[in-house]
Amino acid sequence: MKRKYIEYVAGTCFCLLLLFIVYTGCSLDVTNPNSASEEQVLTTQEGLQAVGVAMQSFYATTSLEAYVLFTGTTSREVAINTTFQNLIDLEAGGNQLDGNNGNVAAVWARSYRVIRMASDLLENVPNVQMAAGTRSGLIALASLYKAMALGALAQAFEQAPLDVQAEGQADFQPRSELLAEAIQLCNDGLAEIDAQAPSSAFNANVLGSGFDLRNTLQAYRARYNLFAGNNQQAIEAANAVDPNATSVFTYDALNTNPIYDAVFIAEDWAPRDDFGVTVTEPGDGRLTFYMVPKDTLSDPNGLQVEELAGFFATQTSPIPAYLPGEMPLIRAEAMLNEGDIPGAITEINSVRTKTAAEDPFGVGAGLAEYSGPQTEEAVREEIFRQRRAELFLSGVSLEDSRRLDRPGPSSDPFQRNRNFYPYPTQERLNNPNTPADPAN
Repeated sequence: MKRKYIEYVAGTCFCLLLLFIVYTGCSLDVTNPNSASEEQVLTTQEGLQAVGVAMQSFYATTSLEAYVLFTGTTSREVAINTTFQNLIDLEAGGNQLDGNNGNVAAVWARSYRVIRMASDLLENVPNVQMAAGTRSGLIALASLYKAMALGALAQAFEQAPLDVQAEGQADFQPRSELLAEAIQLCNDGLAEIDAQAPSSAFNANVLGSGFDLRNTLQAYRARYNLFAGNNQQAIEAANAVDPNATSVFTYDALNTNPIYDAVFIAEDWAPRDDFGVTVTEPGDGRLTFYMVPKDTLSDPNGLQVEELAGFFATQTSPIPAYLPGEMPLIRAEAMLNEGDIPGAITEINSVRTKTAAEDPFGVGAGLAEYSGPQTEEAVREEIFRQRRAELFLSGVSLEDSRRLDRPGPSSDPFQRNRNFYPYPTQERLNNPNTPADPAN
């Protein structure tokens, strides 16, 4: 994140950030006489730019932890390595996991903090005088981050509100509507920067270092269209992503890599052996990219775990906003859904045979081409295998497990311990529209 705005965010925007720390049903009546008012922050260019910086920082340092590690526990990418009861319940899943669980509540609350910041930008940026390229950049950025937060909610919950409402009466929408809104937001963001390119001032003062706004919008547009079953739109968006581009969340001594902190500092998690579901082949280079063999067991459940590497090896390691290898796998799955098995296999092979030197981030399997059965069931399983290895700890494993028909919580053995999370108790207490919890 841009250093010159950090102090501004910490000072003039601290009150605003407190206002954003809400559940959908919560009151917004929070004041701080020593800080700028919400109105002051949202009616100046400087204030809105600071909100844009704060939104990115919060997502990268706080929301991302929940999307990667909490849902990754549910889908068996990582094992807990602590005796904290909330994490024991998260790893157990099933009926042992309820709305009182703090980790489930964090997925919800952290998403709505981002949504509130993004919504405030979308509502107020058009009303404040600023350069056209700064305005388009802020609107596109807010559209993307709101889409990412809604997409994360759609992966974790069956239903959720589309926005934050002060009166605590937000209506819940099915996850299909959340995905549709996320797709529309990505489309809106792209239209904004197509009409007016973001200014150099926006890129220098607001946009996160190393973050590619256009390609990330296209990548998430492809991802959410795939999740929504819009196969042709997913292929189109994946084709629009530059295969050589990179887009990352960056970290420094003040804003540290949250996965590193949780795994190496807090020591609450560890990556599960063989990506958690025994899907890898001998010689797959992604095993040694993401993990260092350790041959130890997690505590308290005695699961085989390794030492984490890859994008999480240091406190300042950047984390990709998306991986280039996701795009051919999106195309493969969309083609398979449309009945094009040969086309799907061609896309799979581009990932299987890719070496580390051929990938912008150094993620390469270096395997032979696919030689399994050319049936829908077999190719779908291969897509899951490649997604689990290529996109390890990218925050998509729970959605992948459901969508690609892996054994669920009623199976033995299972590859995810719940299909969807229960709704947080705090939300249920504050919002009478909260639905009944899903069965599992």
